[in-house]
Amino acid sequence: MIRIGFRGKSTPQPGDARSAEALRQALGRRSLVMVGLMGCGKSSVGRRLASRLDIPFVDADDEIEQAAGKSINDIFADHGEDHFRDGERRVIARLLDNGPQVLATGGGAFVNPEIRANIKQNAVSVWLKADLPVLMRRVNKRDTRPLLKASDPETVMRELMAARYPVYAEADITVESRDVPHDTIVAEVLEALRKCPLLAEPSSV
Repeated sequence: MIRIGFRGKSTPQPGDARSAEALRQALGRRSLVMVGLMGCGKSSVGRRLASRLDIPFVDADDEIEQAAGKSINDIFADHGEDHFRDGERRVIARLLDNGPQVLATGGGAFVNPEIRANIKQNAVSVWLKADLPVLMRRVNKRDTRPLLKASDPETVMRELMAARYPVYAEADITVESRDVPHDTIVAEVLEALRKCPLLAEPSSV
């Protein structure tokens, strides 16, 4: 498992394109799967990471909404969390067959043992680990988080961190998400990927 912390602002190096090509070859048909709690930056960092690697970016929540024909908030309200999780499991299984790509997953996806096993078999996982103040500043800007529709969202977030962080720690790579430019986090993810033993040799997966 690779962990990367703060190293200051990074800029692309002259060999960046060649390094991206090497990482694509090492990935083979595997995806890079972004995991972590809501607000950690999976989509914003994931889009930039995909651009740097010149592979597609896919947001699992967007795909779930398209498949269901309704928003995640409405899925939760109309059918409950269990129904949503079942749909999430099926959609992610389908998406993992479409690699290589950068796939951003919902906060609860990696906690599901079946999804986690599927990711471990078909992808390299990246946990964007963020502290509570960072997460709360970000999620408070949006009113689209069904799990935070409570009288005390911070308590809910603390409970989610306690339950999920030990599971997220099983990810192949951990990078600290914090209030710095997204490109800084992307550079640190790329650095961690270059050091990741799973990408030491080209993959045919």
